[in-house]
Amino acid sequence: MERPLIAALLLVGLIIGSGVGSSYARARRGWNDYQAAKKTVPGARRAAWMLIKVVTTKVGVIALLLIGAVAYAATGGGDDPAPSTPTPSSTADERPDR
Repeated sequence: MERPLIAALLLVGLIIGSGVGSSYARARRGWNDYQAAKKTVPGARRAAWMLIKVVTTKVGVIALLLIGAVAYAATGGGDDPAPSTPTPSSTADERPDR
């Protein structure tokens, strides 16, 4: 009568032990992953700020170029002066080219 009781207790102990052991292993892996991620945060934060700085610099340069182009177009820069129109009549000294 004691053998089935000991076998049942052993089986229950193995089931509980394997559940506790797997939970402990999962918790250790999670803790190690957390520590590894915690160490990479300062570098990732630095990289993120550097990327933000690069993007804002590019956006600023593009905005300045667009503002300059609009100002240049608004002042009429680049327009050639109107060419002088030829007179319709010719003088007596000139012969028409034919």
